Amino acid sequence: MAAAPVWSVDPRTGKQREQVAVEATAQEVDATVRAAHDARASLADRTVRAAFLRTAADKLEAAKDQLVEAADAETALGPVRLTGELARTCYQLRAFAGIVDEGAFLDVVINHPDDTATPPIPDLRRYKVPLGVVAVYSASNFPFAFSVAGGDTASALGAGCPVVVKAHPDHPGLSELVAAVLRSAAAEHGIPAGVVGLVHGFEAGVELVKHPLVAAAGFTGSIRGGRALFDAAAARPVPIPFHGELGSLNPVVITEAAAAERAEAIGTGLAGSMTLGVGQFCVKPGLVLVPSGAAGDGLVKSLTDAVSDTDSGVLLDHRMRDNFIAGVAERVELPEVESPVTPGAGGEHTVSAGFLTVAADKLTEEGAYDLLLEECFGPVTVVVRYEDDDLARAVLSRLPGNLTATVHLSAEEAAGEGRGAEILAELTPLAGRVLVNGWPTGVAVAPAQHHGGPYPATTSTSTSVGGTAIERWMRPVAYQGAPEALLPPELRDDNPLGLPRRFNNVLER
Repeated sequence: MAAAPVWSVDPRTGKQREQVAVEATAQEVDATVRAAHDARASLADRTVRAAFLRTAADKLEAAKDQLVEAADAETALGPVRLTGELARTCYQLRAFAGIVDEGAFLDVVINHPDDTATPPIPDLRRYKVPLGVVAVYSASNFPFAFSVAGGDTASALGAGCPVVVKAHPDHPGLSELVAAVLRSAAAEHGIPAGVVGLVHGFEAGVELVKHPLVAAAGFTGSIRGGRALFDAAAARPVPIPFHGELGSLNPVVITEAAAAERAEAIGTGLAGSMTLGVGQFCVKPGLVLVPSGAAGDGLVKSLTDAVSDTDSGVLLDHRMRDNFIAGVAERVELPEVESPVTPGAGGEHTVSAGFLTVAADKLTEEGAYDLLLEECFGPVTVVVRYEDDDLARAVLSRLPGNLTATVHLSAEEAAGEGRGAEILAELTPLAGRVLVNGWPTGVAVAPAQHHGGPYPATTSTSTSVGGTAIERWMRPVAYQGAPEALLPPELRDDNPLGLPRRFNNVLER
């Protein structure tokens, strides 16, 4: 594997700005993984790693101006968006620090012997331990929240797992800066710098998932790239868990009653959601079922007006821009697909937002129109006009797995009258998060959050956002008949660490 320069590129011009690193060779990937593996013991103390996460958040905030400037230069996402994303990232780090302090994620369960049970129960004690080194593959569209210091890294470190991050080529300079901040935070707590490794290059990413000391991987990106790494993880002599977020259409169903009640508001809200961040959110609504007839026409008019007023924007890189323009052109060429507002090239380096419309019966059977059931990354959505509920169901039945699914109901339907509950039941198998009268863009970092879904949305049943994301990087182990003196402190009767646990079938807090 030959090393090649890694350049920081300005997406506003397509020009190289500066060389920030070189692509890692196989030997360098090996050294980085081994350094991370050797740092495992430094994360054993939960107090130390919780403090490390909080210090990392503090240092990222202190470097905010430099980091946001670097991120904007490489992504063109804008200081306002990036400042908010950095704040979210710091909140996430502190949230996992709190989870580590609390200790419930260890799932401690203790059963004393019971000879009266059938069959008899021996002394059993169970908790969860960290898997080992986690490979993290950064996302292009979230240079803070799903990158070097993002949710995968924060949850893995919280679980006690060192990480090796494969930097995204759209923000290599920022990746170096953030990694340096994390290592500085680690040093303050006596943790080796190798606890957060960073490598650049496509081949380095492949070498990383194949490395025998890598115990799990987290990925956010395309179906093609994610599936290749997922297959490589499964094909190893010792397969490893691969938690990948690959792609999502995020369908929206708008009932006739909802469209009749508030067509203008729904149209305006849809326009804001589908164009947010120049349509570069993984939860962008990409397929919207709108009723035929006057109510639906009013909604489409509202959407047309709002999207027409949306400024052109810069995508994360020129490859994405080219793919967006080509993808839109291919869809527009399909017979009877209309484009009330045509998306495409807005300028030499920008794209304009728009949407397409098609009759629902075109999507009920396999064929050329299946292209409309695939994600198109950028500011475009497909409006599907349906004449009755059966056609809407037929379209939904053909959708792959998604991160989100949304329904807009009228006030009466939301109160339990009509098909509201039935539609919710139809959407639940399709997605990991089901919304009512809202928009999917904006993923709250909260304990009850689930950011995942049936394949190809994700390759596992886990979430990459929220407190339970930490569970991806741990495995359970049970001790049977082990003398108290030999047990780890988490599993001793006197509970010296004060952990929440289930003790002889009683939940203790």
